[in-house]
Amino acid sequence: MDNLSHAQRQRLAFIDFSLQYFGQVSRHDLINKFATGLAAATRDFQSYKTLAPTNMRLVHQTKCYHRLPEFTALFTHEPEAILHGLAKGFGDGLSHPIKPSAVCIDAIQLIHPNTEIIAALMRAIQAKQALAIEYVSVSSGKKQREIVPHALVNNGQRWHVRAFDRANQVFTDFVVTRIKAASMSDVSAKSLETCANDQYWQQEVQLTLIPHPSLAHPEAIELDYQMVDKHLTLNCRASLAGYLLRQWSVDCSAKHQIGSGVCQLALANHEVLQQIEHLTIVPGAKS
Repeated sequence: MDNLSHAQRQRLAFIDFSLQYFGQVSRHDLINKFATGLAAATRDFQSYKTLAPTNMRLVHQTKCYHRLPEFTALFTHEPEAILHGLAKGFGDGLSHPIKPSAVCIDAIQLIHPNTEIIAALMRAIQAKQALAIEYVSVSSGKKQREIVPHALVNNGQRWHVRAFDRANQVFTDFVVTRIKAASMSDVSAKSLETCANDQYWQQEVQLTLIPHPSLAHPEAIELDYQMVDKHLTLNCRASLAGYLLRQWSVDCSAKHQIGSGVCQLALANHEVLQQIEHLTIVPGAKS
């Protein structure tokens, strides 16, 4: 690949990325992404096939190149860059190590998911397929599970996958870094296991946040969160609201009893808690 131009590397990286994270790619995908011609796209696929003969095969019925089980990525993908890119609709495959700035310092990331696991989850989501996973939980240790994933989510601290858990017959969250292995299940997904039936995912709730009543100078918090008329209104999925309230340490107790030393925000519409998931992680929700 050393003899390839940067533009060619970009196009081959796009093919590589699409096979790894979506399971398939077509010439039209390449043409639409890079505004190239049909003949040029064909040459790019031929070049990729030469470099990685066991990575893909053409399925004439779909007119797409599909990922083979022996697939080995040609390009190295950085976990944080890939997840950020997937969340933002990125798809050119070129992932570069993040070089920290000396003058603009971001928060330190302690958790970095395995890119092979991310890829397996993404392919299952795209294909609407079930996955057999080896999962390690804090409460029950290592177990074999079957899940039907439909979304990857950053909860502010780490990435989790939203999925139907066949063992417990519920939609729930699995921490991506706790998945040790993942492979396509022999049992295909059923209609009741799909995203459309995930009640908490489909339901949207409205949160009204205010400066904590105990603060001597609430205007500082109003400026922090660009509040209008002394409050901030947010809409989010019922399945994600608990994570948001925990991440921003929002006092959700009925009378805002948590001190301002812990919470600088408070939930004004306390009744909304009846509609959201994961109440055990919400500050003050049980008081």
